Amino acid sequence: MDDRTPATDQPVLNHIQELVKEEHRLYEQGERVPLSETDRQKLAKVQVELDQCWDLLRQRRALREVGRDPDMAQVRSAQVVEKYEQ
Repeated sequence: MDDRTPATDQPVLNHIQELVKEEHRLYEQGERVPLSETDRQKLAKVQVELDQCWDLLRQRRALREVGRDPDMAQVRSAQVVEKYEQ
């Protein structure tokens, strides 16, 4: 956490870090042997959840920036966040 990251965002950042670790683990596993269908589905789920967490963090920061309560931010559905352009 740096000086600009409020403590209230830390749980979201911690969850992002755990998801990134899992994503990397699955990618590395896939480099050694092809991923099973279950692992491919898990990787896809992790990637969607990562997108949702980053979206939530961006919402929180935007709300805070305009003087509103960051706790008003809500996790958006996978269908919504997956339609965003990167």
